[in-house]
Order: sequence, then C-alpha cells, then structure tokens
Amino acid sequence: MTGRRRCRAVGRRGSAAGGFSLIEVLIALVVLAVGLLGLALLQTMNLRYTVSSQQRTQAVTLAGQMLDTIRLNRSELSAYSVATEDFASVTVPLAGCTRVSQATPAANLARWKCEVKEILGASATAAVDVTNAPRVKVTVSWDDSLINDVSTDGPGKVVMETVL
Repeated sequence: MTGRRRCRAVGRRGSAAGGFSLIEVLIALVVLAVGLLGLALLQTMNLRYTVSSQQRTQAVTLAGQMLDTIRLNRSELSAYSVATEDFASVTVPLAGCTRVSQATPAANLARWKCEVKEILGASATAAVDVTNAPRVKVTVSWDDSLINDVSTDGPGKVVMETVL
C-alpha cells in the first residue's frame, strides 16, 4: 500500500466555501432594502422638482405673453393694469379657455387671466403694474406646495419687468 494516498472528507466546519449563513443573507437583504428605499425617495423628489420646474416655465411663458401683448398695443397701456384681487372672479370653463375673436384689451386680459388659472391651478394669481410707464412689471404667483423643503419660500413666483 505504499504509494497510495488516503483522502479524507472534509466536513462543513472545515470547508472555506461552505455557503452563506442565515444572518449574512438577512444583512444583505437589509442593505438591499435600504438602497431600494433610497432610489424610491430619489425618484419621488425628481418628480416633485420636475413638476415645479414645469410650472415655473409656464409662468415665465405667461408673463412673457402679457408683456408681448402690451408691446403690441402700447396705446392702450392703462387697460392692461391687473391686480391680484381681479383673479377672485376668474373661473375656467369646462371646455378650457377659448381664443378671443376680437383683440381688444379687455378680451386679451380675460383670456390671459383664464389661462393663468387653467395652467397654474385655481389658486394662481397675477398682477400687471403699469403705473411707472413705460416700465411694466408682470408678477405671476401660484401654489407650489409639491415642494415642501427649505429651498423654497412658499408659493411659486415669477416677476418679469421691462421698459416699453
């Protein structure tokens, strides 16, 4: 029997690759769960900031539209004066805001106020200050309650000012 080797079976305790214990699996699951919760929170915050950014872009567009409308009709500058209180009576029809058939200052203003409410929500308001003509200031405000952190100061607000 010389030259023959004897092989001895190594049991579970002596093996380096014996498998995972239950505690190791549970720790891995906890780490994975924390990572997935972090990704879910990231996605939620991304959605909130995307909606807020979209509203801000639409508010800038609305303010720019009003300034362009005033530029086209400078002779009727005083007719475009709007206070935030004027938005209390504005309601958006079920079919949405309609285009005006006549481009009078009153019709333009009514359409614009309706669009502000329709696009930015029922709590949206705006003001057009023409008292310092030829300097015109348009302020659009809306409820930006989707973002509830320290980086925002309450409602969303866009202010555009120009000299005609």
